[in-house]
Amino acid sequence: MNPARAGAVAAVVSGIPSTVHALLTGGDVLAATRAAGTLLPGRRHRPGVAAGLIAHLVVSAAWTGVLAAVSRRHRLGAGGGAVAGLAIAALDLGIAARAYPAVRALPRGPQILDHLVFGAVTGVLLDRPHQTDQRTTSTTSPGCSEL
Repeated sequence: MNPARAGAVAAVVSGIPSTVHALLTGGDVLAATRAAGTLLPGRRHRPGVAAGLIAHLVVSAAWTGVLAAVSRRHRLGAGGGAVAGLAIAALDLGIAARAYPAVRALPRGPQILDHLVFGAVTGVLLDRPHQTDQRTTSTTSPGCSEL
């Protein structure tokens, strides 16, 4: 699957763990989205849903690009993607939690699971063959070019 589609799917489903956690605990299902909005320049202390959606898409696209580059050399699959998701969580949550109060206030476990799901789903989808214009699948190996 092409990276844009893989990233879009992963960006949508990666919020399931924190959403389920919020629903089960009576928390705010949009808290993580609003907190992400504070990552945008000039919004550190102004969380918002629209800003959060934009920030989430930008961050997801950036990490999808990184994972797509890795997957060109090494198949990720669910396991490798999940490990990558945990590494991304360490970076994202470690840095963002220190600098952004709204991110720091989020329950850590569900956020880590969100990142794990993002990585696993992205890893699986990037490993899937993609459709060519002739409706055939392409499984080009690294270093080989398509005709």
